[in-house]
Amino acid sequence: MRRVIVVGLGPAGPELLTEQVRAAIRRTSRRFVRTNRHLAAEAVAPFESFDHVYEQAASLEEVYHTIVERLLAASEDEEVLYAVPGSPLVAERTVELLRVQAGLAQGDLELEVLAGLSFWELAWERLGIDPLAAGVRLVDGYRFSTEAAGERGPLLVVQCDNAVVLSEVKLALLACQQRFTDTEKSSQANQKLVVLQRLGLADEQVLEVDCEDLDRVVTPDHLTSLYVPALAAPMAQEMARFAELAVVLREQCPWDREQTHQSLRGHLLEETYEVLEALDAVNPETLSGYEDLEEELGDLLYQIVFHALLAAEAGQFSMADVVQGIHDKLMARHPHIFGSATEVGSHDVRGVQAGVDWEALKRQQKGRASVMEGIPVGLPALLFADKVIHKARSVGLEPNVDTATIAGRLYDAVLAAQAQGLDAESELRVFANSVGEQIRRCEIS
Repeated sequence: MRRVIVVGLGPAGPELLTEQVRAAIRRTSRRFVRTNRHLAAEAVAPFESFDHVYEQAASLEEVYHTIVERLLAASEDEEVLYAVPGSPLVAERTVELLRVQAGLAQGDLELEVLAGLSFWELAWERLGIDPLAAGVRLVDGYRFSTEAAGERGPLLVVQCDNAVVLSEVKLALLACQQRFTDTEKSSQANQKLVVLQRLGLADEQVLEVDCEDLDRVVTPDHLTSLYVPALAAPMAQEMARFAELAVVLREQCPWDREQTHQSLRGHLLEETYEVLEALDAVNPETLSGYEDLEEELGDLLYQIVFHALLAAEAGQFSMADVVQGIHDKLMARHPHIFGSATEVGSHDVRGVQAGVDWEALKRQQKGRASVMEGIPVGLPALLFADKVIHKARSVGLEPNVDTATIAGRLYDAVLAAQAQGLDAESELRVFANSVGEQIRRCEIS
């Protein structure tokens, strides 16, 4: 059985290592560190560092996946030790991925995680706060805009290790402040952010700064964190406000009170077609048409929120369940990112070359007996044919097409469109619209 031991190096020098971690280091000969940019790394020597992976990879997510792949490959030959800064249980993406792999290995991979002292303890001491009483939430700086959405704080933002991350955090906070009322702005006028750098080291720094100056006065490094006090309004609250408005309308508007799933069906269809029309009007070169598209997407979103509200009233599901469901589905449908498969290319992702049998995966998750299940039969005919062709190919079927019939020629036209990378439904719509314009010109003349 493969075995990987993950240990935490603590927030500062080797004097903060736990005895359990020291013992694991002594008994393991093959050792890795995520980065040697840590004062306690010397306690692991001799070791192999993954710093070069950071320099070669295109993204942090690629870095983390590469590290995990190499650790697993090394564990094929012998037990390995992997040391990470701080505690492996706090904001450590590689450990998350290792846990996923251990689950997929079905007993073939043993993962032992030995907690180390995290920077949390030093941070609370320097800030002079009780994190439980204050309700502080830990947020990854690289995912601040999504992880902090809907939060009022206080927040401890970790991994603020470069100027880009600091700038993105600053912009998100400034956008939040723009929604403050005059009273809220006044109450938070003197509230400052606290920058925590190199805690526990001789050159540690605890600095209070205004939000506007965050990326101007702070030089970030790999030991930089940020404390954001409680905000007057939550981050990225627009969606929550919109959902609340839908509830108010449902309760107080006579028309909204009368609606059912079935009565809204036509409105949903109409808004969907209006979105498609707005999409067709967008010009990527002149950037015209986006204003209309924004409006139509909002109208369609209201229909989605409305149906979720009706379902919540029936005790079935809420808008939060809808969002959680699509989140989980996308995670499950992309094992080449979140699992063991490796993405090869945008076309390979849907096939077995990426280690993912897309259709088999969907059948398994949905409990479907056929790849045809799940295709709405009410789709426009050309679009329906396009999907049927894809499904036929997924099972290795090349149907006989009688081009002597109208239906056969239409089906063949969809095949030809696919061969050219085109969507037959859209192409016919564009052509029909051009004929419509000719008719209008003819009527004028």
